[in-house]
Amino acid sequence: LLFLCWMSKANAHEMVPTYPVLEQSYQSGLLVTTLELFNKRKDVEYYEIAVFDNEFRPIPFVSSYSVFKLEYLGRVKFDVYIRAKDKERAVYVCSRSKLRDEDKTLTSITSMICSKFKRE
Repeated sequence: LLFLCWMSKANAHEMVPTYPVLEQSYQSGLLVTTLELFNKRKDVEYYEIAVFDNEFRPIPFVSSYSVFKLEYLGRVKFDVYIRAKDKERAVYVCSRSKLRDEDKTLTSITSMICSKFKRE
């Protein structure tokens, strides 16, 4: 069993930094952080971004796109803006792989990776 686990390879995507910092943006009342997404999956081209509280309830946010098209081995940097009044509620920023309907098979797996906002 250990040999089988060692031989299997899990492919997912990556999002950095692991602990992003929210900083004051150019507009009053908005905070911003910059993240980078890296696609290590050949079978996925689309990723969705979301911000959550500590119980994974959605928090309103703004980004260039909430769904990104990202080619295999591609990288994209993006900003996430949240309201200053939501700073204490916002705990996680997550990216989730999106599978197209025609690509879904019984073995298709979506992946979700979360970064936790760093508290000062």
